[in-house]
Amino acid sequence: MDTFNFDQLINRKDTASVKWEMTKDIFGTEDVLPMWVADMDFPPPPKVIEAMTNRVSHGIFGYTFANQTVTEAIQHWLSTRHQWDIDKPSILFSPGVVPSISLAIQSLTNEGDKILLQSPVYSPFFSMIELNKRVVVNSQLVLKDNHYEIDFEDFESKLKDGVKLFLLCNPHNPGGRVWTKEELTKIGELCLKYNCYILADEIHSDLVFTPHRHIPIASIKDEFAEITLTCIAPTKTFNLAGIQASAVIISNSSLRKKFRAEQQKQAMTSLNLFGIYGMEAAYRFGEDWLNQLLHYLKGNIDEAIAFIQTHIPKMRVIVPDGTYLLWIDCREFKLSDKEIRERLLQKGKLGLEPGPKYGPGGEGFVRMNLACPRETLADGLNRLKKAFT
Repeated sequence: MDTFNFDQLINRKDTASVKWEMTKDIFGTEDVLPMWVADMDFPPPPKVIEAMTNRVSHGIFGYTFANQTVTEAIQHWLSTRHQWDIDKPSILFSPGVVPSISLAIQSLTNEGDKILLQSPVYSPFFSMIELNKRVVVNSQLVLKDNHYEIDFEDFESKLKDGVKLFLLCNPHNPGGRVWTKEELTKIGELCLKYNCYILADEIHSDLVFTPHRHIPIASIKDEFAEITLTCIAPTKTFNLAGIQASAVIISNSSLRKKFRAEQQKQAMTSLNLFGIYGMEAAYRFGEDWLNQLLHYLKGNIDEAIAFIQTHIPKMRVIVPDGTYLLWIDCREFKLSDKEIRERLLQKGKLGLEPGPKYGPGGEGFVRMNLACPRETLADGLNRLKKAFT
């Protein structure tokens, strides 16, 4: 088995990197260490690069399609990694999870319909609902013993009020919760009871730490699969966001037909050339790389938590079950979100994601991306310390 070096520092400047080259646009200064947007500072598995390089060497880049070998790679990955067996017709392709969320909203709901989410949560959930002229309904997660839980009484009361679609984030971004089978079953049963579709954003599903296990909600019961659209992608797992490739799993042929019709209206029905080759290679050859990555990421998370507990004890860290994102509670400092941002940028020279971006419950928090070499992590943690001491 090959051994992969995640300690290697790679200069990402002059690569059109949002993370490393748009700091002035995002933070107002270039003098900042970016640890905000969720991409990694590691190259993908070598066989993924090899597959795309070999395709480039052919030299002709005409119209392409996602062929049968891509769908087979997805099937095999979901079966072996997540014990979920799906058939080929259920797989549709999309340039990304966010476009898929928008397509699902457009195909399954009408303007003015209510769509449910659970804040604090990935900000495009809000924007896709609002930009499509639907109504945001929020069942805010409860932070209990430094651990997010679902208020199922509130969740059901919101469903009762005519919600048409529920946006599930699993693993949850930014809090890192991997929902249990019991929790997911309860969600599924309630959505069935109140005739509510589920859009499951499972883009972080491969980034889960033992003993936690990701369970696709559609895999639990056939009845859940009939009301669920599941979004997956190799882009977060293997650091391939730039190739814009994802898939939507829709078992229900009627829902799939509606989604496909909306795709056709938007002329958004296939993957680009690198999406095709990158996705297949990642799912066919990326498992050893991923297993080593998870070990490295867990080491980063443990190191960050230990550092914060020792050097910035007024901060609390929500220990993630999955993802490489650290959700940090700064409320004990009694600072406004503006003051937190100013400290980070002016004193620490550190660019993190502000908590309010994730909706109600995000106030007083920041999100830190730990998917980087240890040397970069140490720099970031020292900057965090400097900002708050």
